[in-house]
Amino acid sequence: TNEKTPDKALAKVLGDAGAPLNAKEILDLIQAESLWKTNGKTPQATLYASMLREIQKKGKDARFKKSERGKFEFAK
Repeated sequence: TNEKTPDKALAKVLGDAGAPLNAKEILDLIQAESLWKTNGKTPQATLYASMLREIQKKGKDARFKKSERGKFEFAK
């Protein structure tokens, strides 16, 4: 499907960035590229939780990894 999900948007933005980003920076890039829209009141928290959830569920197979406090990067 071509559905815009936060996980797909995260993978695209972090994959393109090539450097660690915090949730606000990631959200700004996602919104600039219209990769995901939400009516939620805390989209940064949604993105942060989505990345943490994938890291916890998939471990070393996750697409994202925490690089430093509050920052995430694409796991190569």
